[in-house]
Parts: sequence; C-alpha cells; structure tokens
Amino acid sequence: MGAALLASWPWDNLGFYKYLLYGPLVGKAVASRAWEAASPDRWILLLLLLFGLRALTYQLWSSYSNMLFATRRRRVVRDGVDFHQIDKEWDWDNFLILHVLMAATALYAFPSLRHLPLWPVDARGLAITALVHAAATEPLAVPQPFTAGLATPLEHMVLGSLMALPLAAACAAGSGSVALAFAYVLGFDFLRAMGHCNIEVVPNSLFQAVPVLRYLIYTPTYHAIHHTKKEANFCLFMPLFDLLGGTIDPQSWEMHKKMSAGVDEVPDFVFLAHVVDVMQSLHVPFVLRTFASTPFSVQLFLLPMWPFAFLVMLAMWVWSKTFVISCYNLRGRLHQIWAVPRYGFQYFLPFAKDGINKQIELAILRADKMGVKVLSLAALNKNEALNGGGTLFVNKHPDLRVRVVHGNTLTAAVILNEIPKGTAEVFLTGATSKLGRAIALYLCKKRVRVMMMTLSTERFQKIQKEAPAEFQQYLVQVTKYPSAQHCRTWIVGKWLSPREQRWAPPGTHFHQFVVPPIFGFRRDCTYGKLAAMRLPKDVQGLGACEYSLERGRCTRATPAASCTSSRATRTTRWAPSTSTASTSSGRPRSSTASSPHDPIRFVARLDRLYCRSQQPETHGPGFVTFPLFS
Repeated sequence: MGAALLASWPWDNLGFYKYLLYGPLVGKAVASRAWEAASPDRWILLLLLLFGLRALTYQLWSSYSNMLFATRRRRVVRDGVDFHQIDKEWDWDNFLILHVLMAATALYAFPSLRHLPLWPVDARGLAITALVHAAATEPLAVPQPFTAGLATPLEHMVLGSLMALPLAAACAAGSGSVALAFAYVLGFDFLRAMGHCNIEVVPNSLFQAVPVLRYLIYTPTYHAIHHTKKEANFCLFMPLFDLLGGTIDPQSWEMHKKMSAGVDEVPDFVFLAHVVDVMQSLHVPFVLRTFASTPFSVQLFLLPMWPFAFLVMLAMWVWSKTFVISCYNLRGRLHQIWAVPRYGFQYFLPFAKDGINKQIELAILRADKMGVKVLSLAALNKNEALNGGGTLFVNKHPDLRVRVVHGNTLTAAVILNEIPKGTAEVFLTGATSKLGRAIALYLCKKRVRVMMMTLSTERFQKIQKEAPAEFQQYLVQVTKYPSAQHCRTWIVGKWLSPREQRWAPPGTHFHQFVVPPIFGFRRDCTYGKLAAMRLPKDVQGLGACEYSLERGRCTRATPAASCTSSRATRTTRWAPSTSTASTSSGRPRSSTASSPHDPIRFVARLDRLYCRSQQPETHGPGFVTFPLFS
C-alpha cells in the first residue's frame, strides 16, 4: 500500500537543495529591489525576514538546550539526544518551507494583505489575536512534536492554518499590522520551542506568587509528561484546556517544582579535552547539533561564523573555566566530556603554560570534590612538557580520590597493531612524549630500528637507558627530517607540515596519534586515521562525534563497563577500531590485513612501560583503569 497523501515531504530527496524552493521569492525580491520603501514587493522581503527569524528562534532554543554547562541540572528528561534522534530530526525545518509557501500563496490570493501598515501593535489588535488564539487555535491545535521529522506535512498545514486564524481575525477587524504578525508568529514559535527544549526555564516561584498562571502557560516539564506518558497534558500552550478536559497529570506541579530547583548528577567518568582551533570550536552540540553529530571537516557555511568564534576565543582566554560539552550513559554509568577553555596553539605559548595547568588543576579538584571516579586527560592536557603527563597534579595533591588516567596505553596498542609484520625501520615524531616513549621501547624489543626525531639528547638518552642493554642499539636519535628520506613507515606524534612530509619517500604510510591529524596532501603516500576505540552499541545519549572520528568512536580511556578476572579480557571490552588508511585520492587501504599483532596481547606490557605497575586500579563494579603513575 502506498503512503498516505501528504504523509511525507515532497522534497525529501532534495537534501540541501531543498532551500532552492526559497529561490523564486528571493529572485523576485532582488529583481524588484524589495528593500526600497517604494517597492511594491516589499512584502516578500518582510516574509523572508520573518521566516529567517523563525528559524533562528528554533536554533537558539536548540543551542540553549544543549548548553550542558548552564542547563544540565534542570534537564527534564535526563537521557541525552543520540544519533538516532538527531537523524530523525535532521530536516526539522521542512515545515518552515511549507509555511512560507502557504503564506506567499495567501498574500497573492488576498492582495490587501500585502499593504498592511508596519505599525502599530495596538491594544485592540492584540486583544483580538489573543482572544481568537484562546478560543480557536488552542482547543483545535493537534499536539505537535518539536521537529518536522516526526510530523507530517498535513499536520503542519493544519498547524499553519490555525496559526493564521488569530491574525486573519485581527486583519478583518482592521487592526492588523506587520508588527502584530511578527509578534504573534515569533511568540508562537518561542513558546513551542520552549516547551520542547527539555530544560525547565519557568521558575516555580512564579507559580507560587501567582497560582493562576500555571493554567495560562505551560512549561517544558509539563509538556515532557505528554511525550512520556502520552495520555495526559495535551494542551498547546494553556493547561487550562487540560483542566477543563480532565487530562492534567496529577504529578505535573510537583515534578515542575523539582525540575525548577535542579537535580544534581555526578558523572562516574570525565574526559578532560580542549579546543583544537577556532574552526573546530564550532563543532559542538550547542552551536550546530547536526554538524556536531558528523565527523569534523571544514565547511563553507562555517566561514561567516569564524569572526564570532574568534571573538569567543579571546573572551574565553580572558575569562572562562572548564565546562561540560556533552555526555552519554554507558550501562548505568554517566560519562561527561569537559573542555579546558584553551585552544591548541595556546599550549605552545610559554607564557600560557601556568594558566593552562591552573585550569587543569581546578578541573581535577572539582571532579574530586564532586565524587567523580575517573578523570582522563586528553591530547595536550597530558603533554609531557606541560605537566609531566599529569604527574604535576598527582604529586601536588597526593590525597586525590579521583583517579587521573590517560588513554595512551590503548592508543599505543592500536598504533602498533597497524605496523605490518616484517617492518625493520620506523621514523617516529613526538618521540619523547609519553606515548612516543612507549611505542619506541616496545618496537626496539622487537628489533625494529626506531629513528626518534628529537632535539633533546638528554630526553632521548633517558628513554634509551630504559630499554634493555641488548636493544638500546635499535633506538637512534635524529634531528632532521632528511634522515628519514628512505623510511616508508612514519609514526606521527607531532604535527607535520606539507614541507616536512616531502621528505618521506613514495609509498610511505603515515600512522598518526597527533591531534589535529596532518593534512594528507601526498598522492603517492597513504595516511592512517587517528587511533580510536569503538564504543559498545548499547551506549545511550551519544550524539556528538569526537573531532574527525566516525560516530561511536572515541580516543578516551573509557572505563570498562563489564569486568572479568584477567586484564586482557577486560581490555577486549573496548576493541580497537579497524583503522583504515586512505590515500589522498580517497581509495581505502586496510592496515589490519598485514598486521598480525594482537593489541590485546601486549596492552599489559605497554602499561608497564608507562607505569611500572603490575595490577590495574579498580573502582567498584564496572570500573577498571590502568594507573598513570606508579
């Protein structure tokens, strides 16, 4: 049986090109110079402006609802928004296209509407609009979900018609104006988006002061009950109609009081990240949720936003503290991603070092005070030159209850797993970092010659002395990139410019553990993706991609959610992703086919290279972390 009429959007298959449906109106506005006061088609410009503001209203509410650093205590439904929901709501603005076409048709059908005065919004017009809204729109409106992905075109045609009734009544009474239309439509969208924002924004003290208001304006908590229980709280905006119909849920007011006061949640695990660069700072759920749900890449639509993002960076540098970006639940454990308000380049500014360490230290102390079990340092937050890989904080605060860890053990396992059997020589940048050190020490024991790129002879010799005497000869210090011009296996732990990459011979494969990853501009070479772990499928509320990683993959040292007796088995709960290298022309090259190493087999040995520790730390059921320090 075919789909019902108007059960799906006619432009479903157009993708981004659906916005060309605005083209005729935009073209007409440009051709008639609609921005001029004397233009007869000025109404087109006003119509486009109104629908631009409508889209902005929904986007701002979406951004606000995803600002966990400001709203997490007042979230009504505690589950996060996952990829499945985001995909269903991807084309949420379809109804705006429908409504603008409906409005344009009405304006063409009734020419007198094109000549409404801009002002004023008089009391008579407001009264008529409010009366018709309460008498007709409220009782006739069909309960609607927030997004067009969950509503049909027919439902939105009905909703659009009901929205037009109060304005039509005001115009028929001679009290209509452009300002009144803007005020009513934007107010309607504001309330509709507020009810679906999942953040309680209406203070309970308001209802205590004026009890009757609870029947005149709904709240996000009130409407959330409708979506969870289905058989109560059906009103559009006014609970008065639920009162008259006997459909008010008896828990509504008590639940609103609780949500308005806020509910604290203590994460079990925190991943302490930082911002990569100005453009990447836009890759967060509270800027553009759909964009954050895909692997990061520079897009043209981001360019107009760059100046604003740059100003935000300066403001964060002057005044900001670590904040929550996103969260998800894994088998009953709450995981949160926090961000240090610093950008990648700032970690290499000598005068910024103390400030960054202060931010990290405050985050660790905050996590400890909250009762967080595990905090994992990410990327440059565990930089050896910055804070000794985190030892600075552990030594300064020996009584910490929170366990400070990193993901280097498993990252090293993934990198080493990709190196083909029979490799005799590798070139390693970032060689004296904690991760580079572990990789070098492991490979030298496999009799692989490791050319360690470093200018510090002291740090090189310190690492070399850690290797058994019979394997020290396999660790070689190099100080210039030309030294690796005959080596086809490069392990990149420090960013390489295109000029530095030119020293690699044709056929070189670049294994990477550097963030951001290097640009793959060599067509005669292949580039591995960042080492990552794939989260289990039962993860809940995961709706954001970690930088350029695919959905469901992460670089964090996530604690295991199920534990058994052996360390190797515990590690297999988080199997390394099958990293696929690709050439610059887009052809994939799987590195696992020629890699016989089992990373699970030597994770324990790598852990000892880091920590000189024999046993993992445990933090109750569901938590196993490999110690960062002995």
